[in-house]
Amino acid sequence: MADLKEATYAVAGGYDIHLKEAGSGPAVVFIHGSGPGASGSSNFRRNIDAFVDAGFRVILPDLIGYGASSKPEGIDYTLELFTDTLYDALRQHGIEKASLVGNSLGGAIAIQMTLDHPEFSHKLIMMAPGAVAEQASYFTLPGIAKMRSGFGGPDFNIEEQRRLISNLMHPDSAHLISDELVAERFAVASTQPKDVLVRMKTPNLGPRLGEISHPIFVFWGLNDEFCPEEHSRLFLDACPDVRAITFARCGHWVQVERANEFNHYSIDFLS
Repeated sequence: MADLKEATYAVAGGYDIHLKEAGSGPAVVFIHGSGPGASGSSNFRRNIDAFVDAGFRVILPDLIGYGASSKPEGIDYTLELFTDTLYDALRQHGIEKASLVGNSLGGAIAIQMTLDHPEFSHKLIMMAPGAVAEQASYFTLPGIAKMRSGFGGPDFNIEEQRRLISNLMHPDSAHLISDELVAERFAVASTQPKDVLVRMKTPNLGPRLGEISHPIFVFWGLNDEFCPEEHSRLFLDACPDVRAITFARCGHWVQVERANEFNHYSIDFLS
């Protein structure tokens, strides 16, 4: 994997946002999803080199509550909080315009950031983006039920971490779960408070999708158990410049499960 430079920025609220970067050229910000142990580098490990080799400046932030960023307890983790702290750090890092690549919660953040700062976003690539339906509806999906664990408590262990990662993917992709990935995410999960999940609050941005005129590429796994593939239709119906690809026998982690195709299509779109 490319050598990653690191930086940390103090943002509003007294929090720190950490990010890594590699490469040079037009900026592409990779925004990871939620879940125990998530971070920018672990979620996009199979994508970084391809984008760097294609001539892009890859930015890998850790959202508040994740990776090496601040992990406050006793607060609501709102979409506004995620978006505003990330935008603050990116601007401090000297990014004036970027394409946004977001998975799940990261996709929701990409949408919110584009609505808040349309001049900042260039193009959007989203893999099963969340927050395009009422939050309560996501809790009826099978993926959420499978994520119940001892996360945030003393009994959480590395085998539970492995199981949680496997829940994100179709069984065909189980071979992609390396010991290194599990260990990297377990190290982060061990530092996270329960609040990052139990106090997450997201709005329904579905009715606002039509406000986005930026070029959009949406990827979905047909077997996604967290964000239903049928939500791709919301973008196709509402937004003026959208293309969408659905992969069979693929779960919530298109960028991992179908990394080569994801990298190829995305780089072509950005180029």
